[in-house]
Amino acid sequence: QVQLMESGGGSVQAGGSLRLSCAFSGYRYSAGCMGWFRQSPEKEREEVATIDYYGRTDYADSVKGRFTISRDNAKNLLYLQMNSLKSEDTAVYYCAANKYLVCIRGADNNWGQGTQVTVSS
Repeated sequence: QVQLMESGGGSVQAGGSLRLSCAFSGYRYSAGCMGWFRQSPEKEREEVATIDYYGRTDYADSVKGRFTISRDNAKNLLYLQMNSLKSEDTAVYYCAANKYLVCIRGADNNWGQGTQVTVSS
């Protein structure tokens, strides 16, 4: 059974940094495409960043240059380094993964339970 668990959320002032981690398990070899999503009460869930099995990344325009997604397949860990945080980054952040080696739209993801990130101005 695939399991994903996020950690590292918290409260920080604007301009600060946080690093989210996601431990995943249950894939026969390794997770394929992985990503971070976020949702706040005012907005629909949005894709923040993705990384495929080969390490190719993609970012939402709103986080480019500030956030970095990375993964360690040997340790079954996914990371999101968030720098220069803004109040609009406040949301619940979710880790997601699927079995496909490259990231494709509409893939059926497994999800973590989410971790709250709050940025105060």
